Amino acid sequence: MSEHLRGSVALVTGGGRGLGRGFAQALASAGSAVAVTARTESQVNETVNAISDEGGRALGFPVDVTDQAGMKNIINTVESEFGPIDILVNNAGVVTPTGWDWEIEPDDWWRAMEINLKGPYICTRAILPGMISRRQGRIVNISSGGAYNVHPYVTSYCAAKAALSHFTRCLAPAVQEFGISVFAYAPGYVRTGVTEYLSASSDMPEGYTERFQQRFDEGLDDSMEDAVNKLIFLLSGKADALTGRHISINDSEEELLSGIDTILAENLYTLGLLK
Repeated sequence: MSEHLRGSVALVTGGGRGLGRGFAQALASAGSAVAVTARTESQVNETVNAISDEGGRALGFPVDVTDQAGMKNIINTVESEFGPIDILVNNAGVVTPTGWDWEIEPDDWWRAMEINLKGPYICTRAILPGMISRRQGRIVNISSGGAYNVHPYVTSYCAAKAALSHFTRCLAPAVQEFGISVFAYAPGYVRTGVTEYLSASSDMPEGYTERFQQRFDEGLDDSMEDAVNKLIFLLSGKADALTGRHISINDSEEELLSGIDTILAENLYTLGLLK
């Protein structure tokens, strides 16, 4: 599935650690030239060095995805160094603040919305004109099961992920005629800094950390390999007919491909009302 990625150019936000680093390394291994952004310079450098050590091509940029001018400058630099960007993985995000809404500062709650939702919008908006002019491109917005599950102690995160998945659904038909596919992807419960925080943080309401830790203890977490492989599948072109859909790590690739007609006819794998 990854053969077509050879020679492509990808931008991965939030690529300094965790899933973002895994995504960036997988794309580089598949033959993509990869640009990585994150807010922490040392983490960005670690990802770039890891890719370079394996013979891949990578550039790193410390930046906040809500910095519109900064992201635009980075995109210009990437395109001058590597060429036009074919792939955008909007991975940057935060799960904090956690807790009860009446105890969270409004500015902190809204800041999480900006990182998780405005950031992907800024990056998408900056990259789309080039993709449209070339009539090709793929965008994957990293969403979450929190987009449709109820977690009352992380409402900003859940609200942002729900909005991101629906933004994906709304954007897809606008750009499909230009050969661009857009997916929302929930990569599951992979052991990363975020999930470690959810399983151990004293900032979490009493009783909730134990629920997350139990998933680790019982081996119910998802593997980085599976999370990466499903991303590569979405970028392979095989699933382009499902543009706009919210795809989970647990969704069978075979069932997705064999069920395309039904999925389109019944508007499945989208956020909506059941009637």
